[in-house]
Amino acid sequence: MSFSLNEMEATAKRATRGAGYSWGQAEEASKAVRWLCAQGLDGAEILARLLTLGLASDLATHRPRQVDGPWQSDGRLCPLSAGPLLSDCAYLLKTAPVEMRDVVAPELLLPFAANAARVLKCWISVEIDGSLAVTDGDHLAVLDVLPAAARRVTVSQGVAPEALRNRHTRAQPAPRNWDVLNRFAHQTYAPATEESRLLGAGSGLSDND
Repeated sequence: MSFSLNEMEATAKRATRGAGYSWGQAEEASKAVRWLCAQGLDGAEILARLLTLGLASDLATHRPRQVDGPWQSDGRLCPLSAGPLLSDCAYLLKTAPVEMRDVVAPELLLPFAANAARVLKCWISVEIDGSLAVTDGDHLAVLDVLPAAARRVTVSQGVAPEALRNRHTRAQPAPRNWDVLNRFAHQTYAPATEESRLLGAGSGLSDND
């Protein structure tokens, strides 16, 4: 399957909202997935994996409790809560790394680390249980296979890597992941009512006699 990055972004936004996240978080997720796909990573699979966990049903349990010290939550840490906070708190990286604990779908942190890199105008490294990725905001180097969940993620200022990933202009999700996203996206569609059906069919109640 092959889709434009615009199609991928739109579907990711509806899917995230359909899974129970706010529209603001859905917007963040869609842009993150687009960035991952542009870097040649499987953004659809990463987002589908996160949404099927159902964290949005009790999102307060999966937000960082504090930014002073390791970022932890009462449950597993959601990247759609920790990621935007990382972007907003990029200034923290000027003085010390940011450490996160028990993160699900940690690959989704990479686009937010990229935002931090653009703000600070430097390379940012993201170490996920020993696997390393580095970004300057527009480019990405992944030096190891990234795990699907992490006990520890460390974000810090880094150095330019020797090789970067090729940029992509289309997303190529596996059918099963595309189907998962579309099932969640379907939850955003309002059910048809008698009034909407009549409006959709034209002036169904008009009488021109």
